[in-house]
Amino acid sequence: MKKIAVRCRGPAPSYEVLIGDGLLPQLGELCARQSLGKRCAILTDANVAPLFGQAAVASLQGAGFGTTMLTVPVGEESKSMSQVEALCEQLSAADLDRSSFLVSLGGGVVGDLAGFVAAIFLRGIPYVSVPTTLLAQIDSCIGGKTGVNSGAGKNLIGTFHHPALVLADSGTLRTLPERIWNEGLAEAIKHGIIRDRKLFDAVATLDRENPADFVARNMAIKAAIVEEDEREEKNLRALLNFGHTIGHAAEYAAGYGRLLHGEALSLGIVAAARISVQRAGLSSGECVRIVATLKAHELPTVLPADISREKILESVERDKKFKDSRVRFVVAHGIGRASVSNEVTMGDLRTAVAEL
Repeated sequence: MKKIAVRCRGPAPSYEVLIGDGLLPQLGELCARQSLGKRCAILTDANVAPLFGQAAVASLQGAGFGTTMLTVPVGEESKSMSQVEALCEQLSAADLDRSSFLVSLGGGVVGDLAGFVAAIFLRGIPYVSVPTTLLAQIDSCIGGKTGVNSGAGKNLIGTFHHPALVLADSGTLRTLPERIWNEGLAEAIKHGIIRDRKLFDAVATLDRENPADFVARNMAIKAAIVEEDEREEKNLRALLNFGHTIGHAAEYAAGYGRLLHGEALSLGIVAAARISVQRAGLSSGECVRIVATLKAHELPTVLPADISREKILESVERDKKFKDSRVRFVVAHGIGRASVSNEVTMGDLRTAVAEL
């Protein structure tokens, strides 16, 4: 088992990330060490519940926790305020109080939703994150960002609420369909571009049967950035948004559910790489290599013709990454080196979207 400590600088407590094969049966024992109370609810989705729900319940009950399991539909449509309200009502009906905790069991959607519910239920209760997809393990389970979608865009309603513990069982990744596995690789490719060229290279030789080391390398990058700039006050954490400005907009414009998050991110990475050639000195050869790496893992690099480019640009202008009406856009100077730029214009974004 590998351990990563995430040391928060703000009011949130620090927490531990555990990575290894076969950790799920230890969930109850590990939660018992956190002094979280004696009642909990597991939030999962309709795909994950049949795979891991009973194992999680058995482990928690075996450790003496009164446990309720709540299941939401699969996909981004569950990240809504109506679903949040319904879940809070279910938590109340299950007699959870401020000495209880929530367990997130699933991918990024479940993690974002569970974190947000935990942040606001009874003005905040602890939660434990058990990510079961590659994307959730290497990226979204660390950092404390929670949120749901609105009619205007992705993750526009949310808050910071760090987990009390993250338990990443790499064995759960063996159940992933190829498409879900590949979307997680988009985040790994992003990490390589912004911080670690060797990690970028390692994507090509990743052993899917034994991914724990790869997962831990990605988690260490995310944890180090979050520790240094928890609330994006120094522009360091913003590096994690490489590809996300246009990626989130493409995901929204396509209609939630059509493009997976990692697939939309792939399109955003292509656009960001091309802008980086023009604005940050990324070589054309490295841009080509980035696009080829995405293609090699069956990630989209061309925007489907029926997705409105104007709708993408409208969404970009509402993005959280705008500050004082200026674009804060992450550019890559080379694979492994990135920065936040205020020099990218809406004209640059329009050109990049038009060329997708």
